[in-house]
Amino acid sequence: MEKSLELANMSSGPDFILLGLSARQGGRGGLFPVFLTLYLLTLLENMLIIYLICSHSELHKPMYFFLGNLSCLEMCYVSVTMPSLLAGLWTGPCHVPFTACMTQLFCFISLIGTKCTLLASMAYDRYVAICHPLHYPLLMRPKVCLSLAMTSWLGGLVVSVVKTTCIASLSYCGPNILNHFFCDVSPLLNLSCNPVALTDLVDFVSAIVIFWGPLLVALASYVAIGRAVLHMPSATAHCKAFSTCASHLVVMGVFYSVVLFMYSRPRHMASTDLNKMLSVIYTVATPMCSPIVYCLRNREVQAVLQKTLHPR
Repeated sequence: MEKSLELANMSSGPDFILLGLSARQGGRGGLFPVFLTLYLLTLLENMLIIYLICSHSELHKPMYFFLGNLSCLEMCYVSVTMPSLLAGLWTGPCHVPFTACMTQLFCFISLIGTKCTLLASMAYDRYVAICHPLHYPLLMRPKVCLSLAMTSWLGGLVVSVVKTTCIASLSYCGPNILNHFFCDVSPLLNLSCNPVALTDLVDFVSAIVIFWGPLLVALASYVAIGRAVLHMPSATAHCKAFSTCASHLVVMGVFYSVVLFMYSRPRHMASTDLNKMLSVIYTVATPMCSPIVYCLRNREVQAVLQKTLHPR
């Protein structure tokens, strides 16, 4: 009871209180080194990939251009949410100023929107490579690749500007306690005390544009790839292509399914511990697995890595 009153008093102003991933002090102590290790491992994996792609001309190809963008994105992405997650595990519920909360929200929406679009661009690149190999140099020339990447980054930025502006303009009656480990859309909307019809409309439209649109493009690309693979005469080619596409689809499917579940529901859904666990999947797990699935299993990347580690 005293703890609840203390939190209510702390959050009576325009600022927020993040309850964090775990409320139990003993659990926080055990989780902190785990998530810190995962964070450092994710940064290390992605920095390694960026270094390999930039320093070896063999990897100066459209596919690796997009993978380099993805690695840069993942580093920024985890660095937006993981510090507040780790701070919550270290200190417990923490005070977050309104401006800092909106800044984190802006960066998060921008990066998650960029990731959705970038995954669709990568799927399209694989579609062209497998289904139209003779036209690949023309269809995926550097200018086109740069345009797709810039569209991904700018698209996420525009959606984030609109959504963050709407959420920042809302009134919060208090107590401004967020049952989460970072400033996310749904927990913030649940705290609003004024009508948010416009915000709900913006949420709906942005979900279609930034989530469903790229998802349909990616699914259409992989369906076309699957049909093309089935017509390949070689059984070895079948196995190789299906193995690669299956691993990509698993990572992409987990990311999209959790994101759509979290951001395509009514805003009045209660913020529960389940929501926080699901958020860990797309803020921690998929950024850590993506470099392994997309790059470190790739034979060309493995060859370049061997060359880097053993020059002779």
